Amino acid sequence: MTALSNYTTLKVGGPATRLVHARTEAELISAIDEADSTGEKILILGGGSNVLVSDSGFSGVVIRVETKGNSYEIDACSGGMLQVSAGDDWDEFVQFTLDKGLANLESLSGIPGTVGGAPIQNIGAYGHEVSEVIARVRAYDRSEKKVKTFAAADCDFSYRSSIFKKSNGRYVILDVTFQLRRGVESLPIMYEELARELGVSVGDRVDTKKVRETVLALRSKKGMLEGDVASAGSFFTNPIISAEDAAKLPAQAPRWPLADGRVKTSAAWLMENAGMHKGDRSGGAAISSKHVLALSNAGDATADDIVKLARSAREKVQSAFGITLEAEVQFVGIEL
Repeated sequence: MTALSNYTTLKVGGPATRLVHARTEAELISAIDEADSTGEKILILGGGSNVLVSDSGFSGVVIRVETKGNSYEIDACSGGMLQVSAGDDWDEFVQFTLDKGLANLESLSGIPGTVGGAPIQNIGAYGHEVSEVIARVRAYDRSEKKVKTFAAADCDFSYRSSIFKKSNGRYVILDVTFQLRRGVESLPIMYEELARELGVSVGDRVDTKKVRETVLALRSKKGMLEGDVASAGSFFTNPIISAEDAAKLPAQAPRWPLADGRVKTSAAWLMENAGMHKGDRSGGAAISSKHVLALSNAGDATADDIVKLARSAREKVQSAFGITLEAEVQFVGIEL
């Protein structure tokens, strides 16, 4: 049996009963149908960047999505429409779009994982989310045994969520089509930290390659680039709370008002001000020395070590501020 620690960025996880490498769409659908027909449990795995697998592993088939390839049309006026396979590396795709003279993905540079994982999590960073540029998603419906195409409006996108995340594995992403703008001017810079690093004001536009370069530098400084540390990136999402609850937080707590009247605050700030510190350890697990949200494998961590550290953070934040942190990572065979 194959150790899943070899296929996750946290470098933990026990063995899988069976591992299938799906390199084409036909192989992917066939592997799913075969397992479903016998009642075998399935774990769909992309880049392994957003998953924590238990030390006992996974009793079933792990299907690793390794499909590659894209097709695109670029028009001088309307921009580019790009259909990209689920198994393609996300950051390589972002670089590809910039090389083709296309804008709108620059702020999402450096996020680990695959293209197929992007709509599931509605990945986002530095003031922008991937849902802003998705035109449609093709997915295999395991219940109806057929391929479906979802327009962006049908994907039920919200903060770090989508219909695909909420479906409990019903839909498996096959490819994603993006509508991008032709040009070298970025989307408006909406994040204060990024604007400050670029030397511009919030709302300004900047050369796309300069934005990518700055975002990658910021992510590296925080230990959020794949290969910097063995982590899953941000372990917790930023809490979205009521305006009343936000008013109860200390004055210095970050607050980002949302259109629906609720307020987003910073999980990192909550952790640091509840008593969690960079470098804190639990067995072989550690909070990154670069960023408090990056729970990492310091070299010999078990999944239990990482969960214990996450529980400590969650309990301290709950005790100090009455806010329950929600994990961004997917748990397999283990609970927070």
